[in-house]
Amino acid sequence: MLTIPCPDPTAEEHARDSHQNAGLKLARQEDWDTLAQQLQALDAKCAKTDGGMPIAELMAFGARADVVAAAEHALVTGRPAHDAPIMDGIEALEQVLDEHPDDPMIAAIVAHAHIDIGWAWRGTGWDIEVPMPNREAFDAHFERAGNILAPFIRAGSNSALIASAKCAVNAGAGVPLSRVVADYESWITQDPRNPKAMRAFGGHLLPRWHGTYERLDLEARRMAGLTHDVWGAGAYAWVMMDAISTDTEACARLDLDFFLDGLRDILRCTRDQHIVNLLAAYCANTMGATPTGHDEADYMRTQIAEAAAWIVRDHLTELHPMLWAHATRGFDNAMRIRCRDRFASAGYADALRVLSDLFRREIAAGQRIVFTKNGPVTHGA
Repeated sequence: MLTIPCPDPTAEEHARDSHQNAGLKLARQEDWDTLAQQLQALDAKCAKTDGGMPIAELMAFGARADVVAAAEHALVTGRPAHDAPIMDGIEALEQVLDEHPDDPMIAAIVAHAHIDIGWAWRGTGWDIEVPMPNREAFDAHFERAGNILAPFIRAGSNSALIASAKCAVNAGAGVPLSRVVADYESWITQDPRNPKAMRAFGGHLLPRWHGTYERLDLEARRMAGLTHDVWGAGAYAWVMMDAISTDTEACARLDLDFFLDGLRDILRCTRDQHIVNLLAAYCANTMGATPTGHDEADYMRTQIAEAAAWIVRDHLTELHPMLWAHATRGFDNAMRIRCRDRFASAGYADALRVLSDLFRREIAAGQRIVFTKNGPVTHGA
C-alpha cells in the first residue's frame, strides 16, 4: 500500500564513502603531498557534498581512519592490554607532521586524530563516570592537539578545517565560554553553509559542557541573524537541534515557533533528500521518542514530532534508512554499528512505520501511496 524508492547506497552515502576512501588511499600510499594539496583546494572553496558535508573533512577523516580505528579497537573494552599498539599509528602520523611542519592540512589531520583517540579513551559519559587513567589519556591527547594547532591559529589561519579542529579541541579544555563562542563564530563565518558547525556549537553551549541555557538561546538567535542570507531562520534550528534532543531543560525553553520556522527555511534552501530525510527522521524518531516526564519538554517534542507530517508530504521523495536508524538512536556519533545491513533494516522498518502512520487514513480507505520525484501521490483503491 506504500511504495517509496530506497537507493542503496544513497547519492550522499556514495559521495561520502568515495571522498573518505580517497583520503584513506593517499594516506596508505604515503602520498601526503598530494593529499595536502587536494585538501587545501577543497578547504579553500568550502567544497561540500550535496548533503552539506565538507569534502575536506571527509578526506581528512579517511586519511586518519586506519590510525583511529586501530586505537578504538584496542580500547574497545576500556582496559587495553599493556602491550596494545595504541600509540604506533599516532606516532607514525606525528612523524609525517615532522616532515611537513608548516602544512596546516597535515596539522589538521594529526590534530583530529589525537582528538578522536582522546574521545575513544574517554567515552561520552559524564566526567564522574570516566576512570582517572582514561581521563588523563583524554587530556593528554587534547593537549597535544591544541599544541599542534597553535602555530596556525597564531598565524591567523583562515582554514575551515583548522577552525573545525580548534572548536573540537575546546571540548577537552577548561576554556572560557567567550572563547568557545568566538571560535565557533569564526568557523561558522568561514563556512556558513556547514550545518555540522552549528549543530556542534549548540551541543557545546549546554551547561554540561561550556554554556548556559540562556547563552544557548542567545547564540542560536545570533547565528540565525549572521547566516540569514544563507539559511533564513534555519541556523536557529541547526544550533538547537542536538541540544534539545539531549537536554530536557533546553528543550523546555525552546522558542518553538522560531524552531519550526527554521525547519521550513532549511527546506526552502535545499531539496536534497539527505537533508529532507534527516529532518523528517529527527522530528519523527529523535523527538517523537518515549516521553521524558518533563511536561514542558514533552510538549515541545510532541509539536516537533508533528512537523514530520508536512516534511514528508511536502518534501520527501526517497527513503534513506541509515538516517532513520541513527535518528532513533539520537544521532550518537560514538555508537558502534556491528552490522550495517541489520542497522539499515531497522531504520527502514522505523521509517515505514512512521510513513504508514502518516498516511493511515488513505491506506485504511484502500488507497495506495506512491512516492515520486515530485513527492507522494495517492492512487485510488
